[in-house]
Amino acid sequence: MLGLDAIFANELAVEDGKLTGLVSGPIADATVKAEVLTRLGEQYGVVRSQRVAVGDGANDLKMMAAAGLGIAIHAKPVVRAQAAASIEHHDLDGVLSLLQASGAALLRWDR
Repeated sequence: MLGLDAIFANELAVEDGKLTGLVSGPIADATVKAEVLTRLGEQYGVVRSQRVAVGDGANDLKMMAAAGLGIAIHAKPVVRAQAAASIEHHDLDGVLSLLQASGAALLRWDR
């Protein structure tokens, strides 16, 4: 189990037990992603400076701006340029390693 308190994502459409390649319901665009991160932060009492957003595309930049730490992962150059940290050669375990790094909690990540 991942042990997540919340998750928000586009829902992929399934027909006859197979993915159709379509999205079911509204698409989570840049604005929605930022709003959800802010709302969840407020709901769980997590101040902006302690919020983390991980993304790879330009549609993640608003969400990253709403977080105290924006991490680019296998990201487009525009995202890497604006992120406080960038991961290119690892999967999401690399994000966990970054967050658990000695002294990471003492750093100011927001730009």
